[in-house]
Amino acid sequence: MGTLTRREFVAGTLGAGVGMAMPYSKARGANDDIRVAVAGINGRGGGLINEFRDIDGVSVVALCDVDGKVLNRRVKSFKDRNEKVDGYGDYRKMLEDKSIDVVAIATPDHWHVPLAAWSVVAGKDVYVEKPLSHTISEGRLLVNLARKHKRIVQHGTQARSDKGLAEAVEYMQSGELGKIRMAKAINSQFRGPIGRLADSDPPAGVDYDMWLGPAPKRPFNQNRYHYKWHWCWDYGTGDTGNDGVHQIDIARWGLGVELPKAVTCSGGQLFYDDDHQTPDTQVATFEYDDVYLMYEMRLWTPYPHEGHDNGNIFYGDKGTVSIGRRGWKVTFKDGKEGPGGGRDGESHAGNFIKAVRSRKANDLTADVEEGHYSAALCHLANISTRIGRRLRFDTKQERFIGDDEANTYLTKKYRKGYELPKL
Repeated sequence: MGTLTRREFVAGTLGAGVGMAMPYSKARGANDDIRVAVAGINGRGGGLINEFRDIDGVSVVALCDVDGKVLNRRVKSFKDRNEKVDGYGDYRKMLEDKSIDVVAIATPDHWHVPLAAWSVVAGKDVYVEKPLSHTISEGRLLVNLARKHKRIVQHGTQARSDKGLAEAVEYMQSGELGKIRMAKAINSQFRGPIGRLADSDPPAGVDYDMWLGPAPKRPFNQNRYHYKWHWCWDYGTGDTGNDGVHQIDIARWGLGVELPKAVTCSGGQLFYDDDHQTPDTQVATFEYDDVYLMYEMRLWTPYPHEGHDNGNIFYGDKGTVSIGRRGWKVTFKDGKEGPGGGRDGESHAGNFIKAVRSRKANDLTADVEEGHYSAALCHLANISTRIGRRLRFDTKQERFIGDDEANTYLTKKYRKGYELPKL
């Protein structure tokens, strides 16, 4: 057999992960269409609709959203193309349709695991946007449910399907730079202020009680609604869970690590004076046995900052690897540049569909457990920020060591009627 090129090697190992065969929800031939439902279709969900529609052998057959205006607009766009699609305002009705094979989820964060978990129990495979979870405990529950019910579950950290980045990771792990001892994940961008708004009635056509779902009952507010929910703890995880999770995931990937033994994170609202609850600035250190993972977040600076855009820097004995939105490069200790390359992103949704067809979780580039670990780091940073101290973490039990207050943040109460399924 001839020698593999690095690109050929990476292409064959991108999906290395959990090796298990999964049954279909019903028997079907390899050439039959995969029937996809998309839940949460106002923002990112609209992108997912297009991504799945562009894949051969895939049909988007159902849409679900609590905003009737958004739902009607999306359904009409299908009808305008003479395509049939069912519209649902209640996910429970959607899950009763046994012909649906896949549920793609792009709801607010607090709905990710509840909807994904009940979809798995209903026999559906799931594509769930980042961050995987709203708490660490519910993330672990989703992993366990996926394994129990033998479902394919992909996390929406799209960089995992990027062959260019996979080449960078393979280079780092080859030992060419000696040991990689530290990684820095950078989330630097300008989000803009949201001001202050009084509570109000929800817009006409919005099922606000369903939008709240498992979250506590409280009045409607436009600053806690479309997209701005990211900055409210009841529904979001701040920009660390929103965008920082991508860089944190790449940092974990490059270092080859899972959960840390300790975390220290400080931050707050240093720039904006508005309805944000979550920080606009954070600096975190995740401690592992022999490596460190650093995370920086600033929401009041542009992408290009300090000579680097959103991305990662890996520090090795013999040089560094810098990863940005346009590619990666190596810089040796003497200042000379080494190997590098561009981004070569394949369809993350396409990778998921490949695994749905093969019934092999190791075909996934971002299996649910990888999503759990990366989301967990976001939660650890946020908990340390909110409590204001260094926290030690038991990576086996997934609980804090000797800190009862911190452990209260690992789970939450779910409103009656929106509880999670039992394992």
